[in-house]
Amino acid sequence: MKNFFLIILLSIISFSLFSQKKKNNEKSDLENLSISGLKWRSVGPALTSGRISDIAVNPNKPFEYYVAVASGGVWKTQNWGVSFEPIFDNESSYSIGCVSVDPENPNVVWVGTGENNNQRSVAYGDGVYKSLDGGKSWKNMGLENSEHIGNIIIHPKNSNIVYVAAYGPLWNKGGDRGIYKSENGGESWERILYVDEHTGFNEIHMDPRNPQILYAASHQRRRHVYTYVGGGPGSGLHKSEDGGKSWVEINKGLPKVELGRIGLDISPANPEIIYAIVEASDKKGGFYKSIDRGQNWVKQSSKVTSGNYYQEIVADPIDQDIVYVMDTYMGVTNDGGKTFKYVDEKYKHVDNHSMWINPKNNKHWIVGCDGGIYETFDKGKNWDYKKNLPVTQFYKVAVDNAKPFYNIYGGTQDNYTLGGPSRVINEHGISNQDWFVTHGGDGFETAIDPENPNIVYSQSQYGWLVRYDKLSGEEVGIKPVARKNELSYKWNWDAPLSASKHKSGRIYFAANKVFRSNDYGNSWSVISDDLTRKLDRNKLKVYDRVLSIDAVEKNGSTSPYGTIVSLSESPIDPNLIVIGTDDGLIQITENGGESWRKIDKIKGAPSQSYVNSVYLSQHDTNVIYAAFNHHKFGDFKPYIFISNDKGNSWESISSDLPERGSVYSIEEDHENSELIFCGTEFGFFFSNNGGVNWKKISNGLPTISVRDIAIQRTENDIVLGTFGRGFYVLDDYSSLRHIQTNKNTIESKVFPIRPSLMWEKSSPLGRPAKAFQGDDFYLAENLDPVALITYYNDTKFESLESKRKKKESKLLKDKKDIFYPTYDELKKEEEQINPELVFTIRDENEEIIKKIFKPVSKGLNRIKWNLRYESMYPVLKGFSKSGSNSRGTLVNPGTYSVEMLLVENENITQLSKPINFEVIALNNTTMPAANRKAKVDFQRKVDALQAKMGEYNTKLSQIKDKIPYIEEALRRSNKPVDLFYSSVNDIKYQIEDISKSFYGDDLLSKIDQQEKPTPYYRLGYLAYEQKNSTSSPTETHLNSFKIAFEEFQPIVKKIEDLKLKFDNLEVSLKENNIPYTPERIKEKF
Repeated sequence: MKNFFLIILLSIISFSLFSQKKKNNEKSDLENLSISGLKWRSVGPALTSGRISDIAVNPNKPFEYYVAVASGGVWKTQNWGVSFEPIFDNESSYSIGCVSVDPENPNVVWVGTGENNNQRSVAYGDGVYKSLDGGKSWKNMGLENSEHIGNIIIHPKNSNIVYVAAYGPLWNKGGDRGIYKSENGGESWERILYVDEHTGFNEIHMDPRNPQILYAASHQRRRHVYTYVGGGPGSGLHKSEDGGKSWVEINKGLPKVELGRIGLDISPANPEIIYAIVEASDKKGGFYKSIDRGQNWVKQSSKVTSGNYYQEIVADPIDQDIVYVMDTYMGVTNDGGKTFKYVDEKYKHVDNHSMWINPKNNKHWIVGCDGGIYETFDKGKNWDYKKNLPVTQFYKVAVDNAKPFYNIYGGTQDNYTLGGPSRVINEHGISNQDWFVTHGGDGFETAIDPENPNIVYSQSQYGWLVRYDKLSGEEVGIKPVARKNELSYKWNWDAPLSASKHKSGRIYFAANKVFRSNDYGNSWSVISDDLTRKLDRNKLKVYDRVLSIDAVEKNGSTSPYGTIVSLSESPIDPNLIVIGTDDGLIQITENGGESWRKIDKIKGAPSQSYVNSVYLSQHDTNVIYAAFNHHKFGDFKPYIFISNDKGNSWESISSDLPERGSVYSIEEDHENSELIFCGTEFGFFFSNNGGVNWKKISNGLPTISVRDIAIQRTENDIVLGTFGRGFYVLDDYSSLRHIQTNKNTIESKVFPIRPSLMWEKSSPLGRPAKAFQGDDFYLAENLDPVALITYYNDTKFESLESKRKKKESKLLKDKKDIFYPTYDELKKEEEQINPELVFTIRDENEEIIKKIFKPVSKGLNRIKWNLRYESMYPVLKGFSKSGSNSRGTLVNPGTYSVEMLLVENENITQLSKPINFEVIALNNTTMPAANRKAKVDFQRKVDALQAKMGEYNTKLSQIKDKIPYIEEALRRSNKPVDLFYSSVNDIKYQIEDISKSFYGDDLLSKIDQQEKPTPYYRLGYLAYEQKNSTSSPTETHLNSFKIAFEEFQPIVKKIEDLKLKFDNLEVSLKENNIPYTPERIKEKF
C-alpha cells in the first residue's frame, strides 16, 4: 500500500514538474500579445547631458566621430556634433566603456560594453561588439562575462589583430578578465595576459612605431554596497615586445605599497616617453615618467586623481611635455609632469573622462565629461557645449498635478535636479529652454505637494533637502539635523523622500532613521530608531577576506552602510508606512512610527540585499510589493515579491522577467490592482495579472536602465526616469487595464479615450520646428492637441504575395526547387485589394467629422486625431493620401464618438461600437471667442469658400493649360488657319478678363498702380489672419468675407459659361479631325 501511494505521489510530482517546465517553455498569452501601438515619447532634456566614457574620431574625416556614453549607448556625428544619432539602441547593453575606430578601415567600429569606471552607479555590459558599416549594424564578438571593458586597440596595418583590455566584473571575482587578443577580427579570442580572479586590465597601449610592443595596466578593485577597494597586489604595469606572446612586469620605480588604478599614455610627439598616473595606498601615488620604454619610472610629482572615477591621461600629439589629466577639474602639465595647473573650465561642466586632441592642431579638443561633449579651439579658453545629446542619468522621477500640463521632475547623476513640462503649447516641441534647475549637486528623489504644485522638495546627495518655490525660484534648506546629544544621521547617497497623499505639508524623509514633517519641512519628528542591521562594514569581506584600513581607497566614494533606501506611505492608511534598507531589511509600522516590525530572510530573496523599492498598494492595505537589487554582489537576477498579509508571508512574482536585469522600481495602477509595472536594468515591463506574467513595452524606448517610474493619474501617463537617456512618457496607458490575455476573450475594440485637450499651437520661434535656430537646436517630442485613440484588432491580414514569398523562402532554406507561380496566381496577387480599418469620427449630431484609414494589423494599436475638420479643398494631381494631419478648422468643444470598421473587398463589418469621448478647449487665451460655436462656424464658412475658390481656380487653370496644346494642334492640322482662330482667341480673352477679376491685374502692380482687392486676395488674407486663432472674428474679417463672397458669385457664373464654351470647342475640334490634345472632353455620341 505504501508503494502504491509512493507511486501516486511521484506521478503527481512528475506531472507537476512537467507542467511547470511546459509552462516555462511556452510563451504566455501576454507575451504573444502585440502592443506596438503603445510608443514611448522622449521628452529629453539635453539642458544638461550625461557622462561620456570615450570618444573615437575617424582619422580620415575628423568631423565624424563616435561617442561612448557611460549609460546611454553609442552616438555618432558626421558634422562636428551639429547633430548626433544613437546607433546602439537595440543591442543587449547600454553601458559603454570604450569605442575604437579601425585605423585601416574607419567603417569598422569596435565597442566595449560596461563602463570602464568603478563608481557607485556604474552599469555592466556583455562584452565586445563590432560594426562593419559605421554603426548601422552590430555583432557581439564575445567576452560576454567581462562586464566592463577598459579599452580596445586595433593593429594599424592588420584589422584582424585586435587587443582588448577586459576589466572584468566589479562586484564579483572571476569572469572574463585580462588582456585578450584576436587574430581573426574577433571571431575567437585568446587570453594572453592574466593576473588573478580579482584583477582586470583597465588599459592597453601600442607603441605607434612598432605594433609588437604593448603596454598594459592591471587593476585589482572591488565594489559592494558597503564598500569600495581600489587596489591590491594585482595592480601594476606590464609590457610585451612580441605582440602579447610574452609579458614582463615593468614596475621599477613605482611605489612599493599596494597600487590602485594606473593611467597610461605614450607621447605621440616622442614615443620614447611614457607617462603614468599611479594610485597607491598610504598616499604614495603620483605622476610618473619613463624615458626608456617602461624599464624605469621616475616620479615627477604627487599628482593623482581618483581611480574610482578618473585616473586617465592624454599626452599632447605635438608637444612631448604636455599631458592632460582627466579629473574633476582637468589638469595639465607643460613640463612633463613636474607641475600641474587647471584648464580653464569656467563655463564647462567638470568631471572629465575622455579627450581627443586634433593631431594637426593641438589647440582643438573634444572633451567628454559628466555633462556631455564640449569642444574648444583655443585650449579651453572658450567652450562649445553640444546641447543636443539627451543622455542625462536620472536616479528618480516625480510628477505634479499642474494644469493644463503636468511637470516632470528628476534628480540626476552630477547634473542637478531638473524640472520641465510634459507638453507645451507651441508647434516646435519641448526645448532645453523649457527646463529649469530646482537644486544643485547630484540630484535624487523629488516630491511635490499634492495640492500646490509650486511647492517642490528637492535634494542632493546625502540628504541635502531643500524646499523649492517654483514661482520665485527660491530654495530653502530643510534637511533634518541630529537633536541634542543624538548621533549624526547616516544618509545614503540617494535618500528616500515622500510627500503624503493624506495631508498637504506632510513629508517623509529617511537616513538610518525615519523623519516626518507636518509643516513643509520647517520642523521634523523622528519616528523611528535606527532601522538597519547596524553592521560594521569594515568587518565584511572583500576579495574573500577582511581588509585593513590601509587598503587602497577603502570605503572611498561609498555611502555609509546601514541606511534606509526606500520608503512608502500607504495611500489608504496614513499610519501604515514601510521602509527598506541597504542591508536587506524591510520594516513596517502600522501606528505612524510608534513601533516597527522587522521583516528579514524572505524566501527566495538574497541575504542582506539592497531593498531598492517598497510599495504599499493603493487598493488593499494588506498588499506590499518589494524589489531587491543584488547586482552589487554580482547577482543580476530580478527579485520582486508581494505580500498579501502586511509582510507576514511573501511570494516571488519575478516569474518570466528576463534573468539578466536587476529590478529598480515598482508601480501599481490606481484603478486595476492586477496591473503592475516594474523598471529593470534593461527596460520597462508590465503585468496585467499581478505578476504571474510580464511583458516588455519597448517601442520608442532604447535598451536602458529604468531607475524609477511615476504615474500621472489625471492623464493616465507613465513617466520613466532612465539612467542615461532622460525622461520617457507613455501617453495614456489606460488601455492596458482592459486587455484580456485569455485567447478566448480577446476581441476587436476601441478602448476608452481620455478627454482630449484642444488649442491652437503657438510659434514663438516664428517658423515651424527649429525655425532659424540651426540644426543643433534640440527639440524633444511634444504631444500636440490630439485625441489618442487606442484600439485592439483581432484581424490578421497577409497578402497572397507575402504568403507565396514566405513559402519560397522556406523552400530556399531547405534548398528545394522554387517553381514559378501560374498566370492565374500572379493575377490574383495583383488584383488583391488589401483590407483597411476605418475609424469614423462623429460629433454630437452624428455628422461625420473625419475618417481615418489604417492598414489591418493585429494587436494593440493607436491612432491620433488632430481635432480638426477635414479641409474640403479640391483633390488635385499629386495629392497626399487622406491622413490625420489635415489642417482644417479645429472642431467645437464637446462630445465626439469613434467607430471602428473593417472594409474588406465589398464587405464592411463593424468591429467596435461607437465610443464617446470629450474634446475640451484649453483655457489659455486672453480674449477667447465669446461664442466658440459661432467662431468655428465662421472658420468653416471661410474654409468652404476657400475650397470653392480652389475648385474654380482649378477649372480656370485647366482651360488655360489646354490652350497651348490646342493652338499647336491647329497649326499641325490641314484645316484653314481661320477656322477656330476667333473661337480660341475669344476664350483666351475671357480667361484674362476672369483672371483679373479673380486674382488681380499684374500690369497694374508692375506700373505701381493701386487696384481693388480681389475676392481671392480678400479671402486669402482673411483665412491667414484668423485660421490659427480661437478669438472671435473681427468686424473686418466679417465684412471681408461678405465682400469676397458677393464678388465671387459672378466669377463663378463666368467660369461656368466659359467651361461650356470650351467644351463645345473641344467637340468641334474632334469633329474636324484636329489632332488629339490632352484631357479632351469625351465626344457625345
